[in-house]
Amino acid sequence: MSQPAPSPSLRDLRPPQHQGMRNLDKSKFGLSVPVVTARIPAGSVGAVLKHPMLRGQLVDIAKVKSVLVNPDEPEARRVLLRVSDPTQLPKQTKEYLEGIGAQFGSYNIDLDYDYWSVHDVLTSILPNLDGEDPPSSFTQTGHLAHVNLRDEWLPYKHIIGQVIVDKVSSVTTVVNKLNSIHAQFRYFDMEVIAGKDDFVVSTHESGCSFTFDFSKVYWNSRLHTEHERLLSHFTPGQVVADAMAGVGPFAVPAAKKGAYVLANDLNPESVKWMRENQARNKVEPRLRITEDDARAFIRRAPLEAWTKPFTRSEAVRNRAWEKAQRAARVQAKKEKEERESAGLPELVKEEEKEEPAAPQTIDHYVMNLPDSALEFLDAYMGSFTPLLSQPGYDRTTPLPLIHVHCFTRELEPETASADICERATGYLGHSVSPDMDDFHLHAVRRVAPNKDMYCLTFRLPEAVAYA
Repeated sequence: MSQPAPSPSLRDLRPPQHQGMRNLDKSKFGLSVPVVTARIPAGSVGAVLKHPMLRGQLVDIAKVKSVLVNPDEPEARRVLLRVSDPTQLPKQTKEYLEGIGAQFGSYNIDLDYDYWSVHDVLTSILPNLDGEDPPSSFTQTGHLAHVNLRDEWLPYKHIIGQVIVDKVSSVTTVVNKLNSIHAQFRYFDMEVIAGKDDFVVSTHESGCSFTFDFSKVYWNSRLHTEHERLLSHFTPGQVVADAMAGVGPFAVPAAKKGAYVLANDLNPESVKWMRENQARNKVEPRLRITEDDARAFIRRAPLEAWTKPFTRSEAVRNRAWEKAQRAARVQAKKEKEERESAGLPELVKEEEKEEPAAPQTIDHYVMNLPDSALEFLDAYMGSFTPLLSQPGYDRTTPLPLIHVHCFTRELEPETASADICERATGYLGHSVSPDMDDFHLHAVRRVAPNKDMYCLTFRLPEAVAYA
């Protein structure tokens, strides 16, 4: 036997439609949903709710409780059912409730503007443009929400921003990215469409705290997974050279993890905030920051790492080494006490060993500027040649892994790989292919319907490094 259909208003709850609204009127979004109640003894609520006859028959509306408590009736409870009339209940459900003495009644669930989601409200007020969903998605960084509005939504930008501020308690500023981009530093102009005119944000990622001016630097919260992935390749004690470091999403966590980091960016605002984040996360000893062109940084970094290595006075002390030293001192004290109690002479004290020196060669290069990073691969040509004249340098020392982010409009993995390798080969001046040592091509994310972001990783060839 087919069951009666539930109340249409419960099947697809939507706020009243006000398409074309330009000035937000919150009073227009009220909705009253009639439902049936079953009054039952308070002590039997648990058993009734679990009974098979009630399965699928209770009100299931987000943020609305299915059991009402009336202080004036402490001995009873009212269970909300998903129909607007008792005759709509399945026969077996109705008979069960009547059999336990339930009394049917009515109740209106009143929903207002505060109940609806961002998507609900924007669907209600924005015009239907060829069946497209309203622009209700956004990227949040700290207190700031960032939207990319297409031209057709611009007349409604302020009401879109206001709805986001209203609905997301942690958002106090909403900005829309404009079409203009600062070519040199790769950040977009943006306008405030709702909330406070405050671009300085604070956020947490990879166990670190970051603060920066969102309007003057590049930051993408959607890349946190990629940040974590690449950071997992860095181990304590390694040297990482970050040529396009921004405000430090790779450099700061790598230093906190125990790596030694040479970080560089051309944007003075990025460098300013990277130094702020360096201090905020207490990684000054393991992170050196410069403001230079990425190509110049790539060329000088190998010699700098070798001739100006991180020293014990600069670097956070090696915790594993310190632990071993403490254990050795405890053991020495124990042995001294045992020898004294046995009447044996004290052993000659060994001189405490120095902490191992910090490494002097780069293990990883990071190039996180996907729009143009491939173009800087030519900087590696001959970049390690100056080390050949340095005392103690061994040409058999492993060369670094290069991690370079890039875009491609080839959407199939095979053609994307061919496209990226071909362009990388042209800029590096050496064949880049899956046959190389430690070659890996990782698909990061789709950034547009016809544009993907990748991270190309390969071991720097000797023929390039020592050219």
